[in-house]
Amino acid sequence: MSALALMKMTAHCRRGGSIEVMGMLQGKTIDDTFIVIDIFELPVEGTETRVNAQAEAYEFMVDFDKTCKDVGRAENVVGWYHSHPGYGCWMSGIDVNTQMLNQRYGEPFVAIVIDPMRTCATGKVEIGAFRTYPEGYAAPDERASTSRHQTIPLSKVEDFGVHADKYYALDVSYFKSTLDARNLDALWDQYWVNTLTSSPLANNRLLVAGQVGDIEGKLAAAEKGVKRAHGAAAVLAKASSASSFGAIGKSAATTATSAMSSESSPLAAATRDAVAVAVEQTKSLTAHAIKAALFDAVRAVDSARSVDVDMRD
Repeated sequence: MSALALMKMTAHCRRGGSIEVMGMLQGKTIDDTFIVIDIFELPVEGTETRVNAQAEAYEFMVDFDKTCKDVGRAENVVGWYHSHPGYGCWMSGIDVNTQMLNQRYGEPFVAIVIDPMRTCATGKVEIGAFRTYPEGYAAPDERASTSRHQTIPLSKVEDFGVHADKYYALDVSYFKSTLDARNLDALWDQYWVNTLTSSPLANNRLLVAGQVGDIEGKLAAAEKGVKRAHGAAAVLAKASSASSFGAIGKSAATTATSAMSSESSPLAAATRDAVAVAVEQTKSLTAHAIKAALFDAVRAVDSARSVDVDMRD
């Protein structure tokens, strides 16, 4: 993916805020690699949970692609992108169905998901590229959306991973042309002060508050699950001591206990979410402390010089 396409796509998703936005990818394919050179936005109606392209958006896409061809641009539409503001890069059921249709009628086609809120929180673009398996294909046990831990809001947990056996993730790499380098340098010259003075603690306060609230809900749900599992284990253990099926009862009790402590348990997942949030907040606090120490030191030196000049006068 070109730096220009990444920059434009990230900026579009960031402008959408908490509302999902959508656009198309332009480029080409070489062997089994998608080369994304540019993007264009689509006029779609989005919500905080989904985005759908209507007839107006499809008409705009066809007209835009035709205009590009008329002015001599050789890039084709090779995929689509949309945002997941605050809940990670993975494919929902609607996303999977959309991508299946695109691959059926518009191959080659790739889907890209960007999380603009986490991009701002971490300082690096949170992005994922996906394609769906052919219909009827028996997917391997590796799941695209669960290959690495992601902090998923409580409202999205049920949908997360449900369709993971229908799609797979692609590796994403970037390249930068001479024109891209000039554009990025010009932007840096204009906005470096804003970048240096921005505070992740202030910019990400709503995202962090939502993550803490989700963790609280997950811990409450995990606590209920632990109580139920303990109750079931106690009943099975008691029954095993008075039953001819003692070995079976003990085995079931052991299984229930081990399920509570497994890495895939709700309690373990909530713990990983809490650790991830704590690590990000620690990084933000560290950056804030470094900036404060640096600029306060400069301010102290300037103040001392001013006092010295006044005394001489």
